[in-house]
Amino acid sequence: MATIMRFVNSSLRSRMGHPSIALSCSASVARAFGVAAAKPLPAKVKIVEVGPRDGLQNEKAVVPAEVKIQLIDMLAEAGLPVIEATSFVSPKWVPQMADQVEVMQGIHKKPGVNYPVLTPNLKGFQAAVKAGAQEVAIFGAASELFSKKNINCSVEESLQRFEEVMKAAKEQGVPVRGYVSCVLGCPYEGKVSPEKVAQVAKRLYAMGCYEISLGDTIGVGTPGGMSEMLEAVRKEVPVDALAVHCHDTYGQALANILVALQMGISVVDSSIAGLGGCPYAQGASGNVATEDVVYMLHGLGIQTGVDLHKLMDAGAFICQFLNRRTSSKVAQASCKL
Repeated sequence: MATIMRFVNSSLRSRMGHPSIALSCSASVARAFGVAAAKPLPAKVKIVEVGPRDGLQNEKAVVPAEVKIQLIDMLAEAGLPVIEATSFVSPKWVPQMADQVEVMQGIHKKPGVNYPVLTPNLKGFQAAVKAGAQEVAIFGAASELFSKKNINCSVEESLQRFEEVMKAAKEQGVPVRGYVSCVLGCPYEGKVSPEKVAQVAKRLYAMGCYEISLGDTIGVGTPGGMSEMLEAVRKEVPVDALAVHCHDTYGQALANILVALQMGISVVDSSIAGLGGCPYAQGASGNVATEDVVYMLHGLGIQTGVDLHKLMDAGAFICQFLNRRTSSKVAQASCKL
C-alpha cells in the first residue's frame, strides 16, 4: 500500500510541473499489477449522433416532424459531422418513424454534415433514396433470437437480404454503414460469443459496408468484455472501419468507450441527452449521452469539432419537448434542466 501511495503522490506532483514522474509512475503501476500499457489515443474522434433516430424511436408519444427537424438542425449547428436522421422502416413496426420523408425533406442540410438513414431492406432503401438520402445504414445482429425479434428473420437471412441493398447502393454510389446489435449480450440469449460478432462484422464489411458499428444494445458490457470482443473483431475487420455504439444501462458506457479508444477505435455513436432504448430489447436504457462523450473526449485532449454548449442547448430543447430530465450527467451538472 505504501508503494502505491508513493506512485499516487508522485502522479499528483506531476500535475504541478513534473510530467516525466507521472509517466514513469503510470508505467510502473501498470507493470506492478500486470496491466498492459494503454495505446496512444486517437487525435480526433468522429461522433455519429443517433438521437433523432435511435434516441426517439422508442418514444411512445409521437414526436412531430417539425420538432425532429429542429433537433437535427441544432445538432448540425453544434458541429456534429454525422447525424442519423430517421429510419425507412414500416410505420407498422416503428410508428415514430412514419414521418421519414417529411423529416428528410425538411432538414436544412449543412455542408460537410452527413445525414444517413436506416434501411432494413431494398424497399426501404429505394424509399430513402427517393426522399433524398445520400447514405444509408443496414442493421444485423450477432444473436439469432434478437434478429428474429427485431427484423423477423435469422442472422443468415438478414445478411442475404442486405445483399440486395448493397447491390442497389453500389449501382447508385450510395455509401452503406453496417450495424451489429447485441455484441456484448442479448436480452434473449445472454452472453454472445465474440467470434460470432466477428463473423457477422466480417460479412458486412465484405459486402461493402465502409464502416461497422458494434452495438452493446442492452448496455450489459464491461471494459473486459469490450476488450475481448474487439480483439476478435479486429482480426477480421480493419480497426479504422470500426465504431462502437454503447448503451448505458449499467453505467459502463464511457468506460467501454475509453477501452475502445485505447484499442484504436476512432468512431463513437452516441445520442443527445442519452435518449433511446430499443423496442425489441426490453429493459435497455438509452444510449450514452453525446454531451458526456464529448466532455470526456475533450478532457482527454481529443478533437471532435463539436461545440459542447450548443450541444447542451439541443439536449435541453428535446428534453423540454419530451417533458423529461436529461440523462446526460454533464448537462445535469451544468443545470441545463
